Amino acid sequence: MDGEWVAPKISNPEYKGEWRAKQIENPNYQGVWIHPEIDNPEYVHDASISSFDNAFVGFDLWQVKSGTIFDNILVADSLADAKSFYDETTGATISGEKKAKEKADEAARKKAEEEAKKREEEDRANAEDEDDEDDDDEHEHDEL
Repeated sequence: MDGEWVAPKISNPEYKGEWRAKQIENPNYQGVWIHPEIDNPEYVHDASISSFDNAFVGFDLWQVKSGTIFDNILVADSLADAKSFYDETTGATISGEKKAKEKADEAARKKAEEEAKKREEEDRANAEDEDDEDDDDEHEHDEL
């Protein structure tokens, strides 16, 4: 083999650049449309909505990478209480969690390196086998 195969490139004299949809003039264009804000005469503000004893919070999550953990969720009206809760929960465990994550990442990196080394050795062995087959083919031609 004398390198990786590359498809030949043939020039196209009719090529006029990247295709784009044609734009036509719109004499009535008035800029970006902004929806009108219309008052609702039937709207009545209800102050009791914020005074419920039971409250609910919903999370709509979309994760690209797995492994995210949601823990120790607090809804409070006091910053001092929130900081105290953080120190008792997340603040107390965050360093240990970081160490565990680093250890898991290191193990994954080592595993990936070992797999890459194994693939390299297999590729090298396959290349040697192909070279041996090529040598056999040359000898057959010499005999003819």
